[in-house]
Amino acid sequence: MPAPPPGPGVAPPFAAPPTEGGRKRLWLGLGVGALALLICCGGGGAAVLGLTVSSWQASEEQGHAITDAYYGALVRKEYGKAYDALCDQAQRRESRAEFTERVSDEPAVAAYRIGKVDPNALTVPVDVTFSGGVQDTQQVTLEPDQQTGGLEVCGVN
Repeated sequence: MPAPPPGPGVAPPFAAPPTEGGRKRLWLGLGVGALALLICCGGGGAAVLGLTVSSWQASEEQGHAITDAYYGALVRKEYGKAYDALCDQAQRRESRAEFTERVSDEPAVAAYRIGKVDPNALTVPVDVTFSGGVQDTQQVTLEPDQQTGGLEVCGVN
C-alpha cells in the first residue's frame, strides 16, 4: 500500500534536531545553576555562622550580667537578690533562709572583678576581694534556666 500523498504546505520533519549552539547553552545553563546553588548554600552558611556568633556573644553577655548581679547583691548585702540569681538546682539544695544565714556568716565580699565567660563550659572566673582584704579567685558555674532560657548562677567554687 503506497503512502498517502503529502498535503499542501506540509514540510517533511527534520531527520535530526538542530545542534547549533547546543553546547553553549548547556554550559551556560550549568554555570547559572551552579552560581545559584553557590549563592543559596553560601547564604545559608553565612546565616548559620552569623547565628552561631550571635548566640556565642549572647551567652557571654548573659553570663557576665548574671554574675555581676549575683556579686553586686553580695557586696550590697542584698542576699535575697543574690539568692534569686541562683539556678533551681542550687535553690533546691539550700533555702533562702539557709543561704542568707550561710552567706552572712562568711567574710563579706567587698569588691570583685569578673573575668571572661567561657560559653562552652558556662563558667566565669571572678577575682573577689573580701572585707578583710583577702583576695581569691572563684569559679562561677552557670546553667540555662529551663523556663526562660537565660543563664543563672548554679555554683561557686
